Amino acid sequence: MIEMKTPAQIVKMREAGRVVARALQAMQDAAAVGVTLKEIDSVAARVLADAGATSPFLDYHPDWAPVPFPGVICASVNDAIVHGIPTDYALQDGDLVSIDFGAVLDGWCGDSARSFIVGTPRAEDQRLVDVTKAALDAGIAAAQVGSTIGDIGHAVSRVARKARFGNLEDHGGHGIGTEMHMDPFVPNEGRRGKGLKLTPGLVIAIEPMFIADGHGDYVQDDDGWTLRSPRGARAAHWEHTIAITDDGPMILTAL
Repeated sequence: MIEMKTPAQIVKMREAGRVVARALQAMQDAAAVGVTLKEIDSVAARVLADAGATSPFLDYHPDWAPVPFPGVICASVNDAIVHGIPTDYALQDGDLVSIDFGAVLDGWCGDSARSFIVGTPRAEDQRLVDVTKAALDAGIAAAQVGSTIGDIGHAVSRVARKARFGNLEDHGGHGIGTEMHMDPFVPNEGRRGKGLKLTPGLVIAIEPMFIADGHGDYVQDDDGWTLRSPRGARAAHWEHTIAITDDGPMILTAL
């Protein structure tokens, strides 16, 4: 069942989204050569505590996962695409880092992700980061009242195809509200005019995940969580939680 939100509930989700945005910026600011993923996870945990919020990631245990998730962030580095576990890995110069993060405040969730490069960027990595962000922007722009879920997926996939990047298979965005993952599924591929029609009060997370070598397949690490490019290609991930409104899409996970 799809959970529709009132304007007052969207205001509450906006507050949760601001916590997410502050934490993501704090983590990017803290990320430097020699800093570990666990240390970045601690930065996010402090932001949550200071805001009186909790983590929807920590101890999250879907049916397919062998163990509950052990951190408040997903930290995916280089050829890790999504769902990376924050470990003692120390960041190195040129690492491409994708951080996915959520917060629950007053019973409402926010979810967002961003990719960035630590230290000196390689031109091809910066292009991957920028194009994936452009795909997110395209998906958001397509999220208009009267449009469809297929319009969003088409907008995202068109950017991937033009850049010749892989579009992660079997994964996409989702509805969000009183829970982090809700209906509807928001695929990163679609046909114009197909799928659920977008109406005011729908809140969704749009999240393109692109892979540099042009392939969308993946393998799962032994940790049961991390999804990785089978050929070692680097990946990027961007996400925002948005509300569908009569005035256009409203980004809830911005500062």
